Amino acid sequence: MRRLIIDAGATRSDCCLTESGGTRRFDAPGMNVASMDQGAVDAAVAAIAAQLDEAPDGISLYAAGLVADAPAWLQETFVRCFPGVPVDYASDLMAAARAVCGHAPGLAAILGTGSNSCQYDGQRIVRRVPGAGFILGDEGSASCLGKQFVADYFKGLVPPAMAEAFSRQYDVRYETVVRQVYRGPSPAGYLGGFAPFVTGWCGKEPYADALVENNFRLFFRRMLGRYERYPVGIVGGFAAALEPVLRRVAGEEGMEIRVITASPMPGLMDYYA
Repeated sequence: MRRLIIDAGATRSDCCLTESGGTRRFDAPGMNVASMDQGAVDAAVAAIAAQLDEAPDGISLYAAGLVADAPAWLQETFVRCFPGVPVDYASDLMAAARAVCGHAPGLAAILGTGSNSCQYDGQRIVRRVPGAGFILGDEGSASCLGKQFVADYFKGLVPPAMAEAFSRQYDVRYETVVRQVYRGPSPAGYLGGFAPFVTGWCGKEPYADALVENNFRLFFRRMLGRYERYPVGIVGGFAAALEPVLRRVAGEEGMEIRVITASPMPGLMDYYA
């Protein structure tokens, strides 16, 4: 069976066509079905279809913004671009669960710009402690780290050398930051963009080490600590970039991390195989 797996984020779709002769992986435009208009999503799906020589036998779509049943307009888009091909629709959190847990029970989490988590029974998501967004939560994420750092910067809590380097590298005038956070097009992405600066000071400035560790500690205590104890799998580029720190903090919090992966696609390929 030729199956097309699509892991769609807001900026990029990671696609993999699996068949008996092997797999073919390729990139396509991103799609967020909650925040993008129908025209943009139509164009993204059409771009995916254009990269295939023939239609697949089935499609599995995992997309940011899919929290319930796929909206009718999204189903219509796939009918137009892939007539007669059955499509399974699921959230990016289900992609993470299947990628890191496979068919076994466990806890799955996403740690990227934002954070999310769930308890998975091997088939379904049975419980979810939501990230709640960068204002109310998203503990452990890049945006949460950036938010805490910028707040410390304006309150004079960042060590002088680090604060001076930050002001040289970014436009951090108070009015600029407030405008981006409260009226900008992507506040979480804007705050998450400061995370590489903070992590770049790890090992050189104890303040940065403590900030990163505390961000992860809050993630384990306020999110994963709300579930029954199961092995944990985590998906996300932010988690993968800081894997040694993340594993150490998890151990200190009494949790076992089974796998950390930047992308769910390798695990999804195994899941369908």
